[in-house]
Amino acid sequence: MDFIESCRQLIAIDSTPTHGNRDLAKWASAFCRQKGLIVEEQEEFVGDLEHANIIARTQEERPTAEFLFQTHLDTVDPGPFSLWTENGANPFDAHIIDGKIYGLGAADVKLDFLCKLEAIASFPKDSKWRLPPVLVGTFGEESGMTGALKLIRKNKIAAKMALIGEPSDLQLINAAKGFASVEIRVPFSDEEMRYRQDHNLRESTTTQSKLFRGKAAHSSVPHLGESAIVKLFEYLMMLPDTVNIMEMDGGINFNTVPSHAFLEIDMVSMVPDPIAKKVANIYRAVKALEQDFLNFEDKDFYPTTPTLNIGLVRTNENDIQISGTCRLPPVITHEVYEGWMEGLRRVCESNGATFIINNYKKPFRTEMNSILVKGCLDELRAMGLSDRPITQASTNEASIFSRIGVDCVCFGPGKREGNVHTPQEHVALADLEKAIQFYKKVIERFCL
Repeated sequence: MDFIESCRQLIAIDSTPTHGNRDLAKWASAFCRQKGLIVEEQEEFVGDLEHANIIARTQEERPTAEFLFQTHLDTVDPGPFSLWTENGANPFDAHIIDGKIYGLGAADVKLDFLCKLEAIASFPKDSKWRLPPVLVGTFGEESGMTGALKLIRKNKIAAKMALIGEPSDLQLINAAKGFASVEIRVPFSDEEMRYRQDHNLRESTTTQSKLFRGKAAHSSVPHLGESAIVKLFEYLMMLPDTVNIMEMDGGINFNTVPSHAFLEIDMVSMVPDPIAKKVANIYRAVKALEQDFLNFEDKDFYPTTPTLNIGLVRTNENDIQISGTCRLPPVITHEVYEGWMEGLRRVCESNGATFIINNYKKPFRTEMNSILVKGCLDELRAMGLSDRPITQASTNEASIFSRIGVDCVCFGPGKREGNVHTPQEHVALADLEKAIQFYKKVIERFCL
């Protein structure tokens, strides 16, 4: 199987959060063995979904120290298939157009795994390793980096240095923001639930509906998108507090700027203490928090300040669910972060809502004088690529591995801005080849 065909096959396998990555991990494990690597599969259940980390080494025995090449194998949900126009309305059917391969996971970051595999497998089996490479494909990056946490908790690797797969347009990333994912649930009152149930049984209705459209983007760069949910909330703020919310829906996951949202309201409702007022109060608190973010700058990053994104709104039988993320640069102390979260919690509880932090990951930064950073920049310079490190507004497994003392940098083919988490996701085939060459040079420099 040639490299392009392996790219097509990897994109074709569903590893979205609602499917799990087990099928893809089986394929990747078999392909690693075909390339001559020794593979261990770490199977895990998260809820009722089966996932797996795969750990591929060049030797049978586990070394006491190794160089970690890590890439997550899961992807985000693709959203409406019809938006994937370059893929014939099928995000799992890879298309090559003008030297670029399109499909879900092309840039974020399935194909990076194949680049790392090609690089490691190109060295002879009897190589005398000074710091043996280990190739790891993890699950759950898009839902809390569960796979990386399981890898560490079960002591599956002995990494001293790590190259984390991340779409960086072939630039080295030495620092990234942390994040917190938050879920708010605003309950309907008993009167509202009865009203909504009666409404659904009527032949005629007085409700009004409105559809909001925006532009999808990764939640780490909300300025590159246009939030349909924000438009929905701003519209709701202009209505009387007495309106009754029948349906509120928007977004595909907490981690993406939502491109669509829907609101159905009843203007003639006389329900006391309506949920619309509670939702509006919480949204005002979120806007105030965003304003406070502007007082904290880290000029190594862009956006330079913390950001937040309301990525998902759903109307359930008993409540309205609001989910989103905050992105935090290293300048934000844990005390400041906790103060923000506690303030938002108080507003939610005063409006009868529950506030849950589902996940929190600290930011990471590997200093410029690190041997790993200097060595990687030297190799990029020799290849004629940029030798200036960049930072990243999103969070990845480097925040996990750096906490246990692993020197981490991030790198990968494919652009992030305006590309990942969109239906136009793609990567240039030439950039995949350059990534393979870079990984080979890193192996020669640090592992042999």
